[in-house]
Amino acid sequence: MWQAWAVAVPSGGVRISRLRMLIDHPRTGEAERAAAQRMLDRILRKSAEVWRNNPSADRSYGARYDRVGRHAGLPRVCEMIREDIALARTFPMPAGPDVLDTRCAIRDAPEQVRYSVETPAHGRILITIDGVSHDWGWVQQDGTEIVSPALQMLADELAELMNDYNHDGTDTNRRFFGSVRVPGTTLVW
Repeated sequence: MWQAWAVAVPSGGVRISRLRMLIDHPRTGEAERAAAQRMLDRILRKSAEVWRNNPSADRSYGARYDRVGRHAGLPRVCEMIREDIALARTFPMPAGPDVLDTRCAIRDAPEQVRYSVETPAHGRILITIDGVSHDWGWVQQDGTEIVSPALQMLADELAELMNDYNHDGTDTNRRFFGSVRVPGTTLVW
């Protein structure tokens, strides 16, 4: 009697872990490692597209959410934000897929401005802008001292960069709550 045998295809998670093991194994040849890396990149890219393009899901993911992975802790997210700030101080940030923005508040900030990124509490990231001179960071309006447009633009750009690593939705909580501040004043919640 003839019997049909079903071939079990590993699930996405098993396939990803097997590909990662193959890539990391010291005896894997270069060609095989490159092929496994291409397969892994393709699987991860497809799964990211499914997350982002699922109209039934009421979730939003930041542009850099996939860089650190779903299960990365906040210290790793802070590290990536620090790296992005360091890069933005040197090069302009992309404004679109193939366009570099000529204005970058992080790059154009005065040289003495310093940034610290920390997690003061569980589920919270705080970016502090230090070294802001009074002349650059504050202006007088109707007899009241307020934040200058340049400092507010810098805070908004830092908040946008930070939220690129966040997610939100009705069926999930935010990955973290972020704020940007100068000593004594919170600029963005």
